[in-house]
Amino acid sequence: MTKEIIRSIKDKFGNRIKKFYNKSAKRIYIDIEKKDITDFARFVFKDLGARFSTATATDHPKDIEIMYHFGFDGQGLIVTFRTYVSKNKCEIESLLPLMSGAEWIEREIHELFGVEFKNHPNIKPLLLPDDWPKDKYPLRKDCRINETKT
Repeated sequence: MTKEIIRSIKDKFGNRIKKFYNKSAKRIYIDIEKKDITDFARFVFKDLGARFSTATATDHPKDIEIMYHFGFDGQGLIVTFRTYVSKNKCEIESLLPLMSGAEWIEREIHELFGVEFKNHPNIKPLLLPDDWPKDKYPLRKDCRINETKT
């Protein structure tokens, strides 16, 4: 079944896949453009029956890497879509309209990395104190603790 899932993704998206690699037999990474995240997510979630597990973010010098992890529980397979958002235009489409499980992790990534999730209806603070400076993102490497004191 794992091979069928992989084949379905490749057949559906073809050249929209920038890079495809297997970290192991049950761990697949697919690099995509940020504009394509909702199409890929919708397909694996709605058509292939994957479960949205979580999203993760990593700060890089010029951009933020976002990885969306989907589990195919019956097969023990995890498919991760990886994309990048520029720090100059740090925004990406929200997955919340497709899946309610994206709500809190998008809020967390927004708050800690400064990524704007377009069409997220509830992008209010989740983790940081109420008096935290609005333009300081604590998981960005350029954030200095002494600069965040209020």
